[in-house]
Amino acid sequence: MRPCRHRMCANLHAAWLGHLCGLCLTLRDEHGHRARLTINYDGLLISVLLAAQSATPTRYRQAGPCALRGFQGASVLSPTDPGARLAAAVSLVLAAGKTRDHVADRDGALRVAAFAGVAGKLADRWAAAGARTGDAIGFDTGVLLDAVARQTTLEHAIRPGASVLLATEPTESAVAAAFAHTATLAGMPGNASGLAEIGRYFGRIAHLLDAVEDYADDQARSVFNPLRATGTELAEARRLCEDAHHGLRLALADVELRDRTLARALLVREVGDAIDRTFTLAHHPSPGGHRSGPSAPARLRTPVEPVGSPYPHGEPVRSPYPHGEPVRHSGRRSGTERHPGGPRPDGCDAPLLIGGACALTACTCGLWQPRWSRIRREKCSSRCWCTRCCDCPDCSACDWCSCDCCGCDC
Repeated sequence: MRPCRHRMCANLHAAWLGHLCGLCLTLRDEHGHRARLTINYDGLLISVLLAAQSATPTRYRQAGPCALRGFQGASVLSPTDPGARLAAAVSLVLAAGKTRDHVADRDGALRVAAFAGVAGKLADRWAAAGARTGDAIGFDTGVLLDAVARQTTLEHAIRPGASVLLATEPTESAVAAAFAHTATLAGMPGNASGLAEIGRYFGRIAHLLDAVEDYADDQARSVFNPLRATGTELAEARRLCEDAHHGLRLALADVELRDRTLARALLVREVGDAIDRTFTLAHHPSPGGHRSGPSAPARLRTPVEPVGSPYPHGEPVRSPYPHGEPVRHSGRRSGTERHPGGPRPDGCDAPLLIGGACALTACTCGLWQPRWSRIRREKCSSRCWCTRCCDCPDCSACDWCSCDCCGCDC
């Protein structure tokens, strides 16, 4: 999850960035600059969940200018915060496991024995560093290492026709353990089981989405992919993701959080957007045809479709456009073209000037929505965060509402 500041409330995006930069600085201060390569964006949920449960205010400090923030300063999570340290431990151990996996597969430059040896030593160093940080806050990283080991064993045992959930189980267990430990650190032991359930669902979704995005690359390199190995169709993968997301939302509602705003924005809205985005791009590759070369993102390449591929040629599982497919254009959009069968998708059947104004305000109140968004073709008032919040009869039950972060005055 990498929330876009054009779609997220400014306060929430600043809070998320504070957790991200806090994790980065924690890795730097405790384990050196190279450890910052292990940053896991989804691992930020660990510090977010701990902050949401903590009775004491989250510790922040002012960080200096950074190139990744446009040389701006920021208020970031303190490197001594237990949430940042737990996220750092998890990031290090999981990065070590992933590096070892690449070494075993001899990916890219790792086909050279010298490079593979260096990568293996770096993975060992990261695993040891993660274990030290985990021990300091009472978290046994052995559960993560065990999950990595079981993943390798399962990949060799899975056969066509088996449930794809057999392949996701180690990831689910690892994330569940990390999420549950935030309840211990926050002094909220009653939340442990609920957070473990959230972690299992989140781990399942993350593993399946990763498999969908990497399907073409894994096929080309003859690398294990759980969807291809089990013969799971794309429709079934999406059903499993949406069922897991539904369970995640129910579990989150049952967990006692003192401030659930950022956690709900990430786990409900951003995870839902990630599901829509991944499966929409799987069905509708980016315009412009096939892109080759190492710089082309895997999810944007036209996939090679072998027999049994989860990318069928038929209709999509579920269209992300509730009012019909958008008109395809070969050239630049003028902002005033008419759509057949109805008004413009933004509800503003008006000149270019108004369309430009809508585009400008998108940066502050969420009017702009990507092509995989479920509300892309809704009218302006339905897409604006502020309007949706104020018109929502029950904010606690609304997936898209974020008015509790800014009081509808953004």
